Parts: sequence; structure tokens; C-alpha cells
Amino acid sequence: MADELRISEEVSIPVAEIELRASRSSGPGGQHANVTASRIEAVFDIASSESLSEGQKRRIAARLGPRVTAVAQDARSQARNRELALRRLAERLGRALRTPKPRRATKPGRAAKERRLQGKRRASERKRLRRRPDFD
Repeated sequence: MADELRISEEVSIPVAEIELRASRSSGPGGQHANVTASRIEAVFDIASSESLSEGQKRRIAARLGPRVTAVAQDARSQARNRELALRRLAERLGRALRTPKPRRATKPGRAAKERRLQGKRRASERKRLRRRPDFD
């Protein structure tokens, strides 16, 4: 297993900064699951990390909180669940670090305006037809 968890192209975290806890799984394994600690919980404390910059720490903490957790109990083996938990943790951290593309303001086109007005006319006509008829 690698000693670093790759979050993105430019960011990676040493696995030593991630707390891995094993416990009994409720997943597959039958009687085997009752005696082995195959469920893995990967916990990453953002504030104590030395591999992230202060800006990255603030961004992740704002989106995910002070501690990020990922759990895996899908597989029978502890080693496979460890891989899955670390991968899930990396995905969560990667999504939290991603900066959204800024929205470029646009104006509605002529066809969109016309569709909107046409819809308003249809709604108005439908409501007009629901009214009681006028008897003069």
C-alpha cells in the first residue's frame, strides 16, 4: 500500500495523518463477519494536517467539517475495505477542494423570451375560459 493518499494532481496526504479504525462488519461474510474486524473507518483530522495549506484546510473544513470520515464494509477482507475507505476519503476531500467554475451572466435569447410570453398567454387564456360566462 502506498504511504501517500493522492487527493488531486497537486495534493497528496501521508497515510500517517489518517486514523484507520477496524471494527466488526455488518456486511458480507456470514459467520466469518462475526469474528473478524473487517469494517474500516478512515478518519482525517483537518486541523492537525501538516500536508495541507491553511487555505486548503479552511476550504475542506467549510464544506465537510473539522473531521472527514469514510467507512467501508463492502468486502470480506480488511485489506480491501481499507483500500475502499481510503479511496472514498480521497474522493470526498478532492470534491471539497475543487473550486466551482464561476458562472458567466447571460441574457435570455429572443426565442426564450417568446416561449415565456407564449406560455403566459396560454395560462391567461386557460384561466379566462374557466371564468363564469357574462350574461348581458
